[in-house]
Amino acid sequence: MNAANDVVAVLAQQAIPAPAIDGVAVAPLLVVLGGACISVLIEAFLPRHQRWPVQVTWAGLVIVAALVALAGYALGSPQPLVTLGESLSVDNPTLFLWGTLLLLAIPSLLMIADRSVEPGGAFIPSAAERAASRVGAAGGGGGTGGSSEHVDRSYGLPGQAPTMQTEMFPFVLFALGGMMAFVAANDLLTMFIALEVLSLPLYLMCGLARRRRLLSQEAAVKYFLLGAFGSAFFLYGLALLYGYSGSVRLSEISAATAGSTRSDTLLFAGLALLLVGLLFKGSVAPFHTWTPDVYQGAPTPVTAFMAACTKVAAFGAIARVLYVAFGSTRWEWRGVLWAVAVLSMAVGAVLGLTQTDVKRMIAYSSIAHAGFLLLGTMAITQEGTSGTLFYLLAYGFTTIAVFGLISLVRDADGEASHLSQWAGLAKRSPVVAGTMTFLLLALAGLPLTSGFTAKFAVFSAALSDGMAPLVVIALVASAVAAFFYLRVIVLMYFSEPAADGPTVVVPGAFTTAAITLGVLVTLLLGILPTPALEWAGGGAFSG
Repeated sequence: MNAANDVVAVLAQQAIPAPAIDGVAVAPLLVVLGGACISVLIEAFLPRHQRWPVQVTWAGLVIVAALVALAGYALGSPQPLVTLGESLSVDNPTLFLWGTLLLLAIPSLLMIADRSVEPGGAFIPSAAERAASRVGAAGGGGGTGGSSEHVDRSYGLPGQAPTMQTEMFPFVLFALGGMMAFVAANDLLTMFIALEVLSLPLYLMCGLARRRRLLSQEAAVKYFLLGAFGSAFFLYGLALLYGYSGSVRLSEISAATAGSTRSDTLLFAGLALLLVGLLFKGSVAPFHTWTPDVYQGAPTPVTAFMAACTKVAAFGAIARVLYVAFGSTRWEWRGVLWAVAVLSMAVGAVLGLTQTDVKRMIAYSSIAHAGFLLLGTMAITQEGTSGTLFYLLAYGFTTIAVFGLISLVRDADGEASHLSQWAGLAKRSPVVAGTMTFLLLALAGLPLTSGFTAKFAVFSAALSDGMAPLVVIALVASAVAAFFYLRVIVLMYFSEPAADGPTVVVPGAFTTAAITLGVLVTLLLGILPTPALEWAGGGAFSG
């Protein structure tokens, strides 16, 4: 008995102390992840016919509650801190990125929940539903599909409206929680876990389109396989950096780079592999090959969610890694990122000119914008941080509104996303054409839009940090990219519509609210950007 007591006493002395947790600081993240778990229970125990209103209401309440918790903490002028066993860093960029993700989740959720544009919603009620066996011509610029795969089946009982896949709502909350942990991660292991938490729901969501099942399933498989490669690169880079520094914590990696006598081979090989995984998520060329096919094949509400929120998460994580862990070695990796930025801008602008599908065109637009975002990220200055964060906020709302409008132009087979089907759209629906014109001009970066302010912010930060040649290249790429935006505008206003052309669906309240919110924010950030810029520039990344 005495020996047993001695063992217990020794174990008590050597017990690992519980990690310090600032519950108020991480409350927004805990609310989202806790709400996602409860959403799974709702899906498991509620009858199917009751799930949709409960899931929509619950997901909305979770996002609003997280926003309230975030606002309550941010308004108290908090100091940067590291919490949850030093795995999360809550500083001003973290708070801004969390706010951006939660705000972008609102219109994304509204589009996902909408059942007016596509009766029963954009998602198939049974993920096991097979695509049509009869395969025909290629579908619109990428992927294979047949005419029969566009046909909607009758899901549910006869005489009832098609049911909706309500599993989408816990997927959205888990992906959102993973994104929030991703941008706040203070060590690479936490960042990798967050990467998987945000990625796995997105892989599933891409394959759940109600129509065009072959394209949707192809998109999901491509995204999963290439995403697995990206995660493997990230994990291999993590292992090399641990071998170099003896830690996965960003601040300790930074200390090792400043005072280590070890060979830099492990350091820069690890950083290169780590950045491959991060740049993959940000749709940065040459790690962009998944983007056009996934954007086209995924259900449009999921495409909007990915295009806006995943971009925020990826570049938030890239900025944190570069600022906190590798700021002292910036001159070694900066030249490589210069080449990556130039390649991304060139690929996005030039290949965007050749696209005949609107969704693929916006995909290449996002690749070009990823190159612009790298300018601000590479600056490693307060202006670079402010410009990058503001750009992510502005681009996210504009993109969600664009995809909301794309979902409204439809024919008998579903969405009419081929450019030829948009000819004369202004004659069929002046409101949709006018709104789309405004948003495309915002993506091109014209004044009085958020796109102009965002580009001006990142270009100014890059110019003041000695990257004038790169800014000139970015301006040329912006001018080239503007051509394919203008091509759509000219097609809508100066071409005659086909007699059997597509119709414009009158959206329901959810999609209308999502598009309206995106347009208003795009206009507001173009006219009055100062409050957002000041918040974005209120502090640096810390660890």
